[in-house]
Order: sequence, then C-alpha cells, then structure tokens
Amino acid sequence: MFKGEPIRKGECGMLRGRNGRLAGLCLLLLVAVPTSAFARSISLRDAGIGLWIFIIIGAVIVLLQLIPAAILFFSFIGTSSGIVFRGKQEGKVANEEKAVLPGIEPAPVKK
Repeated sequence: MFKGEPIRKGECGMLRGRNGRLAGLCLLLLVAVPTSAFARSISLRDAGIGLWIFIIIGAVIVLLQLIPAAILFFSFIGTSSGIVFRGKQEGKVANEEKAVLPGIEPAPVKK
C-alpha cells in the first residue's frame, strides 16, 4: 500500500493487527528497559557536593513555581465563587461596577 492509495476492504484487519503488535512491543519495552536500570541499590553516601547543589537548586525552582500557581488558583476560586454566590444579573450592571467619568455628558441628537 502506497501513500495516497485507498485502503481496500481486507487490509483494515491487517493494519489493526500490526498496530496491536506495535503497541504490545512498545509496552514490553517500557516495562523491561527501566527494570534493568533500577536494579542496583542507590547510595548517596559517595555523592559529591555537585549533586546536593543540583538537588537544592531544583527544589528552589519547584518551590518558586508554587507562587504563580497559588495566585492563579486563588483568583480562579475567587472568580468562580463570586459568580456562584452573587448570581447572574441578566445584563444589568451592579452599582459598584458602574464607571462614571466626570465631565462627560451625552450629546443631544437632532433628528
């Protein structure tokens, strides 16, 4: 089967079988390869100062990401609870939300 050629009726089953075998092979590789990598025990006794600096910098970076995450989280909670508890006002603007600009008056329209 070449690119651009339509798939014939009998070829769909063959493609399904090929995709299933490929998925099984990928799953087998995902399970089998990491087990050999983690087979030995890990000892941090002989680790140098570079590893500890790397871990500390990584922890600081992860903790710094919590600041914007907390801001977004609490603003989302505030917005959604404001909508739920205040209720929809069907196109009306609440008194505290009206903007008043001083010195601007509506211009009269002549017909």
